[in-house]
Amino acid sequence: MAMQRVLTGITTTGTPHLGNYVGAIRPAILASRDELSESFFFLADYHALIKCRDPALIRQSSKEIAATWLALGLDIEKAIFYRQSDIPEISELNWILCCSAAKGLMNRAHAYKAAVQANEEAGEDADIAVTMGLFSYPVLMAADILMFNAAKIPVGRDQIQHVEMARDIAQRFNHNFTDVFSLPEAVVDEDGAVLQGTDGRKMSKSYNNTIPLFLAEKSLRKAINKIRTNLLEPGVPKDPDDSTVFQLWAAFASVEETARMRNEFQAGIAWGEAKKQLFELINSELADARDNYMRLMDDPGHIEAVLLQGAQRARQYSGEMICKVREAVGIGAIR
Repeated sequence: MAMQRVLTGITTTGTPHLGNYVGAIRPAILASRDELSESFFFLADYHALIKCRDPALIRQSSKEIAATWLALGLDIEKAIFYRQSDIPEISELNWILCCSAAKGLMNRAHAYKAAVQANEEAGEDADIAVTMGLFSYPVLMAADILMFNAAKIPVGRDQIQHVEMARDIAQRFNHNFTDVFSLPEAVVDEDGAVLQGTDGRKMSKSYNNTIPLFLAEKSLRKAINKIRTNLLEPGVPKDPDDSTVFQLWAAFASVEETARMRNEFQAGIAWGEAKKQLFELINSELADARDNYMRLMDDPGHIEAVLLQGAQRARQYSGEMICKVREAVGIGAIR
């Protein structure tokens, strides 16, 4: 079977949390070990500029996210792990694709439409506070993907549209010039867990309800104890399918342990006991990686060296691609 190229970007605007780990990082690292896949993982720091005006936060987030992937065992000899801003060809391709991408297509992007709707509902001008970064975000995402001719793009449901837009932009370019780009395909893990946060809503930085991935043991225990539960007393049966505690348990436990805990819920386990067991389960899975993470955070020079080495490998691909693109559009040396 042919090697399949997979690409995933992680926006550098926050601290990785349990939801990121279960929904994206853990499955991506497992998939990268597949001998039939060629994995590209990058820190999407250009994307971070769209919604973040705090340079210190972007720098810290870049450090934390890179340390997280390395601490969890990403094989940097096999996968290509790089920082988006270290690949200047991406910016060049972004501009060239902007000259092919239809404005009407950008008008339909969910993030832009949501911003316009919010402005209009507030009685403001439709485009107030809308930057060109927000408006043309899908073109930069297309450049990320098409630069490496990635075939499979693992995304959440909210990002499917952007992969479809990348396909549209690639098709338009290929039609206008010559077939340079292969067409990417969004891959959505229908079985992937979308974890609830401490308040029962989707775990998200926007809701301030996350549990950071590498909290110290004492802080992790405290965060788990804060998970919202109902007032059912010990001995009273509890519905596991309506419980954040159980959902988190199922995301970390084996099939057998999940079945055991389901029975415990139906038998009326006390919330304190359920949270105690949940802490022990999560802590046991993350303890070694947490130690690795702390060592890496104390050694930023090593993280930087890894990213620069990854950029060097990535640029072997991007350099070749930008030459093809330049040739296709007629940019380059006069012959």
